[in-house]
Amino acid sequence: MIKNKIYQIVEKGSHGSRQNLIFDYVIMTLILLNVIAIILETIPEINRLYGSFLRSFELISVIIFSIEYLMRLYVSDLSHPSSSRIKSILKFVFSGYGVIDLLAILPFYVPFLIKADLRFLRILRLMRFFQILKINRYHNSLNLIWSVIKEKKGELTITAFVTFLALLVSSFLIYYIERDVQPDKFPNILAGFWWAIATLTTVGYGDVYPVTAFGKVISGFVAFLGIGLVALPTGIIGSGFMEKIDKRKHKITCPKCGEEIEDKN
Repeated sequence: MIKNKIYQIVEKGSHGSRQNLIFDYVIMTLILLNVIAIILETIPEINRLYGSFLRSFELISVIIFSIEYLMRLYVSDLSHPSSSRIKSILKFVFSGYGVIDLLAILPFYVPFLIKADLRFLRILRLMRFFQILKINRYHNSLNLIWSVIKEKKGELTITAFVTFLALLVSSFLIYYIERDVQPDKFPNILAGFWWAIATLTTVGYGDVYPVTAFGKVISGFVAFLGIGLVALPTGIIGSGFMEKIDKRKHKITCPKCGEEIEDKN
């Protein structure tokens, strides 16, 4: 059946057939070349000499990405099963990858549908960067990142909440301490929030900083606190990677079905 064949090609990733692998690597290469083309377009000398070639390459890429998108719509009842064909299509269109696929080709078609200011179209063309996000679909190893984040989302959420709380408290404190001596630097709590972000992340741009003794004490405390808070997500994700890698070491591939199973030995 043609639909099943298309599904095997576009949805099975690196576990599929030779045709499937060729399709995956062609799309990945095309995505990377498009990102390179976007970068080259911003160099005036290259754009002047090779602008027509880059635009032709964009046209060919959009045609290929559009065909790929239509193929995924066609097999949406297999990739996103639902009670009806329409619901399956909608499930794909509004899925994470479906939205990315649409955003990758949408800027090319918008001018044919509505009249828009050229400056707006230049901004809209930046949406082509969404093509790079599609690479995650085509390589199983990259999916490890998302699986680790999903498994550790509880710990990461708590860390994010504690970090936000620290930023909020720090911004309130520095505002009330410094507002009288530096009304131009700390006119409101939002300005204090910006200072707290720069300090907590230990970036320290130096555009806003405390001058009072108490403010400097708070600043030092926030900087030390930031060292631990910034390292926490890294440690959580790092331990998640180690757990995943350890689990993979204890799995073997079934010779009959080709799927990974737990090694009981």
